[in-house]
Amino acid sequence: MSGFRRGVRLGIDVGRARVGVARCDPDGMLAVPVETVPRDEASIDRLVQLAGEYEPLEFVVGLPVNMRGADTPSTTDAREFAAALQLRSGIVVRLVDERLSTVSAHAALRSSGRSQKKSRSIVDQVAAVVLLQQAIDMEKSTGNPAGAAISPDEEHA
Repeated sequence: MSGFRRGVRLGIDVGRARVGVARCDPDGMLAVPVETVPRDEASIDRLVQLAGEYEPLEFVVGLPVNMRGADTPSTTDAREFAAALQLRSGIVVRLVDERLSTVSAHAALRSSGRSQKKSRSIVDQVAAVVLLQQAIDMEKSTGNPAGAAISPDEEHA
């Protein structure tokens, strides 16, 4: 665990209707669901409140690129949301490729016997858990933080 930075992280899965939130313990042992925040003008305020509660080292925001790694309208949306979150919270936001997190979340919920309809309210939290766990595991194995931090010039774009 040589390069792992100790501290809580909040994982954020940005969707059009909902924002899934997960957190990990300071040692990065386990990512767990926190809540699903409705996607509206109050979303970022709620995430800033949660940051006040959990005092994260950083936010890990999923970046939904397509399978070829190219940007989509959702990618632009997630980048803008992440930049606004960093600006409002003053906490570093790292963008992490989340190509398979929602797919993995749906598969995990299906295998636990939940229907797609029953899963809708928690799938965003589960996707946030999956992407946060992937980011933690990547940092532990490589010694480098996953993804890329938002640069100050992106904040003001």
